[in-house]
Amino acid sequence: MKFSIKKILAFILLIFILTTFFSGTVFAMQETSTAVVIEASGLKGVSPTYQTVKLKITSGNFKGRIFTIKNQTAGNYAYDMVVKKGDRVSVYIKEQNGNINVFIIDFYHQNYILYLTLFFLVLLILVGKGKGIKAILTLSFTIFIIIKIILPAILLGYNSILVTIIFSTVIIVVSMLIIAGFNNKSIAAILGTLGGVLLAGFIAYFVEKKMGLTGFSSDEVAELIMNMPQQIDIKNLIFPGIILGALGAVMDVSISIASAEDEIYKANNNLSTKELFLAGMNVGRDVMGTMANTLILAYAGSSMALLFLFVVYQSSVQDIVNMDIVANEIVRSLAESSGLVASIPLTAILSSILITREKKQS
Repeated sequence: MKFSIKKILAFILLIFILTTFFSGTVFAMQETSTAVVIEASGLKGVSPTYQTVKLKITSGNFKGRIFTIKNQTAGNYAYDMVVKKGDRVSVYIKEQNGNINVFIIDFYHQNYILYLTLFFLVLLILVGKGKGIKAILTLSFTIFIIIKIILPAILLGYNSILVTIIFSTVIIVVSMLIIAGFNNKSIAAILGTLGGVLLAGFIAYFVEKKMGLTGFSSDEVAELIMNMPQQIDIKNLIFPGIILGALGAVMDVSISIASAEDEIYKANNNLSTKELFLAGMNVGRDVMGTMANTLILAYAGSSMALLFLFVVYQSSVQDIVNMDIVANEIVRSLAESSGLVASIPLTAILSSILITREKKQS
């Protein structure tokens, strides 16, 4: 089956309409500019300390202007910004009643992120060639759907579960069709991924309801609450977080099993549905251990500071697992891993049925 130009154009038009509808101005962000530090003194004063900084604005309405400001510290290493000559920084400029106040927000990271992104994209193309280009397309599409549709829709008050299910399905279908084309293995991988991801989401949703978890699992959540002009229920972010967190790993496992079964059957098309299913299960079991570890280690790696605190204070296991922030991440990890494991037999059986059925019909 091939997609006609009309179908492709209709799909692009649909995405454009949805993007226009959902991505209106949900809330106004503070405008920031970039600057370079021309001069910076050492720390002065006592609790709080400060440094005198002269900086030149390099972007925005005040580009080219030079300001001398007092960069104050709060005694918190996580938030204090101590700069030196030559540093590039992001600044917030506030003009009120003829007075212009400039505040240093953070160091300027954009260039290094751009270099790393370009390196990643070039590596994908060099290693994957055509498949690498397809991977870039699917990655771009996924980011587009999340940033332009899913998040704005949730902020506008649409049902987070329904929005996430619909557009996660769109991500899965489009990604699989771009990577594998329209065939039996992509259909099996799509259905297997959907089954595993939805299972992960609903397990976490119902378990967290029973446990009474709040969803306040990081400092970013508290910052979101403080800076949002409209009220948002943080619990509505739990389900989307689980679904999107599981999506990549489950897609990886599902397409691996479906592709393996397809290649096995091409090598020996005398295999029965049961034999092909068992072959797919063997592949899935090998992938399962490493992918489940990937999910668990991803959370462990992002929470190293918290884990160190537990070690330093020699907290008991009971104290640790009863903390909301820890319980929340444990539920997420186990739910996503459960969805990943469930997708293995689902993809294996669907793929074996579809592949062998095609031979019987031919």
